[in-house]
Amino acid sequence: MAWRNCSVLLRLTGEDTLRSSVRDGSRWPHSLQQRCSFRKATRKPEPKKVEEELGPAHTELSEAAAHRRSPAPHLDQQAPPSSPRAFGRLLRPFVFTVGFTGCSFGSAAIWQYESLKSRVQSYFDEIRADWLERVRPQKRGDVRKEINQWWNSLSEGQKTVTGIIAANAIVFCCWRVPSLQRFMIRYFTANPASRTLCSPMLLSTFSHFSFFHMAANMYVLWSFSTSAVSMLGREQFMAVYLSAGVVSTFVSYVCKTATGRFGPSLGASGAIMTVLAAVCTKMPEAKLAIIFFPMFTFTAANALKAIVAMDTAGLVLGWRFFDHGAHLGGALFGIWYILFGHELIWKNREPFVKLWHELRTGGGRGGGGDRGGSV
Repeated sequence: MAWRNCSVLLRLTGEDTLRSSVRDGSRWPHSLQQRCSFRKATRKPEPKKVEEELGPAHTELSEAAAHRRSPAPHLDQQAPPSSPRAFGRLLRPFVFTVGFTGCSFGSAAIWQYESLKSRVQSYFDEIRADWLERVRPQKRGDVRKEINQWWNSLSEGQKTVTGIIAANAIVFCCWRVPSLQRFMIRYFTANPASRTLCSPMLLSTFSHFSFFHMAANMYVLWSFSTSAVSMLGREQFMAVYLSAGVVSTFVSYVCKTATGRFGPSLGASGAIMTVLAAVCTKMPEAKLAIIFFPMFTFTAANALKAIVAMDTAGLVLGWRFFDHGAHLGGALFGIWYILFGHELIWKNREPFVKLWHELRTGGGRGGGGDRGGSV
């Protein structure tokens, strides 16, 4: 679930950060200013208000303030949604989305090529390691041995997502450091009204402020990892997951700009929705259950329909707790990739891999190129 209700997060950051992360252009209520104890004495508004860290803002003024023509504080909003400038700011995120997706799949193709190329050497290394393990006297209570046994007991999918879960845990710990919170809000929350637009599209995918939020997302990712990686392979899975985080954030940008409901979002659920939708589309008859109600089972196809319907309703009705635009974008990207994207992108990677092989082997000089091509 891409989290949009950042009020808990904002209690720790002070006045400047609060002003940088306020939503919807409305000023903080009088009672909240008193509770946060950062209210200042009233003073005459300046004729020209400098822009805050997150960029120029659009705020809603009361009629009395409009008659006085006093400038509203520049908070976290951009131009009105109908303004061409607001949608024009989405050009860079769109280019970043296309470029990052292409780089992700290109890197995944190279990664798969190198993995296949080194598999024979790894095979002999494993034989040698097993022989040394049998010759070397065994130690009781060896921690490294216990860790290796645990690691080897995991599926390929669980091994693949372990690094993703570790990255999310590190970012979660960074949110607990007060001196980093201004930096975290700027780069690890996605907001189309922010000055920093592109890097948060990826970084916010690994960002969680609430432990329950992170635990729920990581549990779903862990549960679907085995099926997803066995279906796509680890290289293709990582390309899809990282691309899904950026694509879902871009859809969130578009929805926020179109509706005028600006505000910061964070969480991995946009990318996780892609994984869930891909598995449900590929295996629609698979039986699923909710962890707290294991007695109730339903098919993966029905679960996907319910999720898409709920996020569509949340987007239309303006529900604010979750970023339904990111959820819906992730789900649609997962469905599209299984139905069309795999054929269009992954199965057409051969020319790129051949180009990389020629660069890697120096154009096949010395007779090694042809043998490498067979790999």
